[in-house]
Amino acid sequence: MVQIIPDAETRPFWDGIAAGELRLQRCADCGAAVFYPRSVCPGCFGDRLDWFTASGRGTVYSWTVAHKAFGEFADQAPFTVALVDLDEGPRMLTRIVGPQFQLKLRSHEPGADEGRVRIGDRVELVITSLGADGPELPCFRVVAR
Repeated sequence: MVQIIPDAETRPFWDGIAAGELRLQRCADCGAAVFYPRSVCPGCFGDRLDWFTASGRGTVYSWTVAHKAFGEFADQAPFTVALVDLDEGPRMLTRIVGPQFQLKLRSHEPGADEGRVRIGDRVELVITSLGADGPELPCFRVVAR
């Protein structure tokens, strides 16, 4: 089973996920929003990072389908993995979830492309467990094309 072990840098992020929120850091020196959690701003190397609750919305930058997976995720394949540009600025690697994205594996089947994510799709945060006893993780669902 995947196990999340928060440390001092990541605890506010995981506490936010447990509360149903996406929490990011913002640099007090340059104003940039920062993801993934860290102790230094990747833009200006400032060390004054404050936490805030993000909107949980973004746009699909790119995506792919994982047809093979390992460990406890092996039975979940195929599934969609995407890079999402959050409205606040950072880009996040995540999963796209929702019943409309159950993929048809043969592209010649009628409607095979209807369940595909598209670059530019608008998405919103969904906190979900990806396994029977797995931790809650930040995923996204498509809300607009």
